[in-house]
Amino acid sequence: MNATAPVHELRDWIAEHLDPLHDHASQGGLRRSDFDLNETRWTDAPTGAPKPAAVLIGLVEREHGVNVLLTRRSDTLRSHTGQVALPGGRQDEGERPWETALREAHEEVGLEPQFVHLLGLSTPYETGSGYLITPVVGIVQPGFTLVANPHEVADIFETPFGFLMDPANYEEREGRAPSGELRRFYATTHDERYIWGATAGILRALYERLYGAALA
Repeated sequence: MNATAPVHELRDWIAEHLDPLHDHASQGGLRRSDFDLNETRWTDAPTGAPKPAAVLIGLVEREHGVNVLLTRRSDTLRSHTGQVALPGGRQDEGERPWETALREAHEEVGLEPQFVHLLGLSTPYETGSGYLITPVVGIVQPGFTLVANPHEVADIFETPFGFLMDPANYEEREGRAPSGELRRFYATTHDERYIWGATAGILRALYERLYGAALA
């Protein structure tokens, strides 16, 4: 399926390649992580079980195709300041992943849950900061209005789904952490928006799910 197809053509095809919502508790198998491109875990990575979190991969139909809803984190946040991110955050106790994704999207960008048609769950992603993120994929239906929460979000924007589902647009980069360790990560740039780290990894993992192609 061409990722530039209209959303009504993509919807069922995407859902067929995702884990159903009711399978969320059994996702103990395949996962991707910040460590996939690195030989070892960070020396300063948190120990113990990662904390559960969820993000929304919101697919928005526009005149020229389907876009993915993204944000730039506020410059005042204590962690991941200014980075491009999918709406989401840590799961509250008793929450299911899609409930977290919808709640966080509402809190961060004002997206009302009734405008999101959930399709399923993509591959869980473990971050070097100690979170296990469940990506929740959904169609954002027409009629919504977005307002950024200034305490969490500096900007709201959209990036073409077809661009993000093209592995040729990603490259491996490396940088040094505050600890001095050299760390490798995926990154891509679209319209001067630099998408990297966990966000890029989650989107590449979705490409893998949809097209059955192993990540490099």
